[in-house]
Amino acid sequence: MRAWLLVLLLLVPHSVLAATSAQNWLVTIDLWGNPAYQSMDLVHDGELLHGKIDGDPLQGRRHGDAVEFVSTDAHGKQYRFSGKVSGDDLSGNADFPDPNDESRRVVHAFHARRIPQRPAGGPQRREFVPDGYANEFSPHRAPVLTIWPGDSVHTRTLDSGGVDEHGITRALFGNPQNGPFFVAGAEPGDTLVVKIERLRTNRDYADSLDGIVGRAQGQSLAAKTTALGKPRRWLLDPARGVARPEKADALRGLEVPLRPMLGGLGVAPGFGWPAMSSGDSGRFGGNMDFNEVVEGNTVYLPVSQPGALLYLGDAHAAQGDGETTQYALETSMDVVFTVDLVKGKQIGMPRVESPTALMTLGQAGSLDDALRVATTGLVQWLQQDYGLSLSEAAQLLGTSVEYRVATLAGRNVGLAAKMPKARLPPAAKKRP
Repeated sequence: MRAWLLVLLLLVPHSVLAATSAQNWLVTIDLWGNPAYQSMDLVHDGELLHGKIDGDPLQGRRHGDAVEFVSTDAHGKQYRFSGKVSGDDLSGNADFPDPNDESRRVVHAFHARRIPQRPAGGPQRREFVPDGYANEFSPHRAPVLTIWPGDSVHTRTLDSGGVDEHGITRALFGNPQNGPFFVAGAEPGDTLVVKIERLRTNRDYADSLDGIVGRAQGQSLAAKTTALGKPRRWLLDPARGVARPEKADALRGLEVPLRPMLGGLGVAPGFGWPAMSSGDSGRFGGNMDFNEVVEGNTVYLPVSQPGALLYLGDAHAAQGDGETTQYALETSMDVVFTVDLVKGKQIGMPRVESPTALMTLGQAGSLDDALRVATTGLVQWLQQDYGLSLSEAAQLLGTSVEYRVATLAGRNVGLAAKMPKARLPPAAKKRP
């Protein structure tokens, strides 16, 4: 449960509360200099307040703009809040039990904001034009847009160097990300579902290198590659669906099929974790650089913060397995994605589903560790969604699993365990 980490959601102005039986709020509590976030459903009944915070009951009272409420966790510990409402904001103090001394209580400052209600009319397509970018996957950055399950977003990304579709530098290099997008209703322990609806290059070139990442070099090769790592430009021909080197030499006539992908797709890490660089990857997703994050595929990410806080960027026009040149064909992109939620379902790492395969992505400091994470994740998926026993999953892996090197270019490496759907036994029906 939440214990002292409990964070509440806020209260609404009386006029708003009177019109609606329940509201959703987000509270930030300053825990010894560490902001912690939580959500709450709150119901106003005259002067009385009640609701739930992280599944635990809350009761209180409102007098004009002053509010007081108490939540009680599963262990009987109480968390007392008092503050004042101003518009859609609530600020005050939270009186919590000391996590290390049951006889002592500690007062923490808190601030809360009301999450807007979902617009009428069901799922919508939203247009988002970014005016700023993030170089980290952070829970502390203010959301750029609130969206709801079923909503689609059309936006544009920069390339990994911060350059837009017009060739103008808009942000610092290092995989600048759009976001975060706040997905209303997402809570820690849920799974965020991101369907990649459309990816299109929106300029006529991409930038890359002629390098080979150190992890891919044997000693004899490493002695010969010291002069590599130079910028190389590729020309894009979306009408024909190909890319070719601008300066070809012996590569004259080479054409590589375009397969637009997102190198960056991630959510904010949980409480206690630092904000992660947009060059990093892990359980939260991040700079995965997996060339199966393409149009038509669905990515599943574990939610660790209220609203999930989804970031995306670092689009590639094409990339071989491993991103062995350090850069892929880096370019700007038009993106359309749709979000959904699986409530109460926890997964251990990113998953990618295509029409023909299930893929789990292990991201760690070595290929050995990434292999362990990816294999464990695929077994979990087969058990969790398809009802296989551990023995049955092991037998299926032994006959049918495929492994792909996702990336070798980051601080972490990525390795994907892939199960063709055609190999799933007929009796293994996907559970909702």
